[in-house]
Parts: sequence; structure tokens; C-alpha cells
Amino acid sequence: MNAERGTETILITGASDGLGRAAALLLAERGYRVFAAGRSAEKRAQLDSLAKEKRLPLETLEMDVSDDRSVERAVAVVHQKTGQIDVLINNAGLAYFATVEDMNMEDWRRQFETNFFGVVRVTRAALGKMRERRSGRIIMISSVSGLVTPPAQGAYSVSKHAMEGLSNALRHELYPFRVKTILIEPGYIVTNIQQTAVELAQPYQEKIQKGAYAKVYRGCWAGANRSRAKSKTTPEDCARVILRAIEAPKPKARYAVTPLTTAIQWAKRLLPDSALDALIRRRYGVKREE
Repeated sequence: MNAERGTETILITGASDGLGRAAALLLAERGYRVFAAGRSAEKRAQLDSLAKEKRLPLETLEMDVSDDRSVERAVAVVHQKTGQIDVLINNAGLAYFATVEDMNMEDWRRQFETNFFGVVRVTRAALGKMRERRSGRIIMISSVSGLVTPPAQGAYSVSKHAMEGLSNALRHELYPFRVKTILIEPGYIVTNIQQTAVELAQPYQEKIQKGAYAKVYRGCWAGANRSRAKSKTTPEDCARVILRAIEAPKPKARYAVTPLTTAIQWAKRLLPDSALDALIRRRYGVKREE
């Protein structure tokens, strides 16, 4: 795919902030017609204003990926305006920080409603026309947490593992129709998702500070903060990887974005589970109680 062959249409979810916003701007700058979907009216207005100022082929859409009608309306608008979606980028997501035992079922459901069922919902809405046309690409924004699971990040990690499994299924099912499914696997990149995770963790503060897993939480926060502090990768770096996946004549099944992700990919191939577990526990300070 290449915008120089003619304007191609891209729909991005969760595009009013972070990785999605960076991708929306870069792709519009490269000549793609971009529909940037998001929930926040304020952030969409800011992005629309910036696109107008830069004269970019970018417009925003209201979309809540956890709502059937919202998704159907947004996809219908894109089809009405352009006739097709050439590339769907499933980026919308949130992250809960709590241990499996501490996290309540309502939050487990919300984690999956956004990060997994939201992806299924948007993909199904866009997929029919891609299949009929025998053309299209579905870009899944996964995570290094889709490869390994840090302690106290189980819900987020499991949702990303589910996205990886979904992508594997789609690669096979859509092969006859020439629709490609591609995983993008970032590591630690500083975006607003970290602040959102802090806010979502507020109901668990007493357990985080004084509960049975208090030491686990302390080690996990410290490990995550160290990783973010060391990270040199920006949302714009991730956007360039997404662009490469879109324009590659024969795209890979998955693209690592950060050095951490590349290291984990190799570690999973070369190390037994026991060795990888030991590395993760050391990184996050998880020790046996005396």
C-alpha cells in the first residue's frame, strides 16, 4: 500500500491521544485520508484544529469501542464518505493495575470490553467490505505484555494475549481474501495510558499499600517506572513502524517497536519458562515471603 498510488483511507481507534494520535498525524502527512476515532470531544477538537492548521487530510470521529451502535455509526460514516476502509488500526485501550485476586470482576469485564471485545467489534464492522474487495490491512496495536505478563498487570496482559490470539486466527481466516493482519508490539512508551492506569488504580489503593500483595505492588511500580525512565522510544517512533507495516509489500506478522520487545521476543524463543520467570521476578522485585 502506498498513498502515492491514490488516496487510501485509514481508520484509527483511540486516535485522540498517545500512539494513535502520533500515527494519525504521520499517516495524514504522508497523504493518507485518516479518520481518527476517539471518545473525548475535547481531544478530538484539538486534533481537528491541528489538522486544519496543517491542512492535513484528517478528520475525527466520535467512537466508543465498547458500544455497538457507536462503532456501527462511525464505520458507516467512513464508508459513506469514502466507500471503503483500506487500513484499520485497532489502537484503543486502557490498563488496569491490580493483582488477579484484588481486581474486582466489574473491572475485569471493563478491561476486556475495551481491549478485546472492542477490537472484535470494530474489526467485524470493517471487515465485510475488505473481504468483498479482496484487499485491506488490519493493524493490531498489541504490547510487550502480549508476550510476557508482569505481576499486577495480569488483566491488561491477558487482554493483549487475547489480541495476539485473535490476530493469529484472522491471519489464517483472511488469507484467502488477501486481507492482511499485522501485530505491532510496543514496549514501554510514555503516553497518557500510564496516567489513566494510575487513575484506574485509585479504588485499590488500600490493598496496594497495606494488602497481602503490598510488596508485589511496590516492586511492580518500581520496575515499571525504571523501564519508562530508560525508554527512549516515542509515540512518533511507533507511528513510523506502523507506516512501515502499512506500506510493506509483504508485511511481517508482527513488528517489535522497542528494544525491550525485541529482547523479549528472543528470550521467549531461547529461554525455558523457568529462566524467563526468574528474569521477570528479578526485574519487578518479586521475592518469596520468609
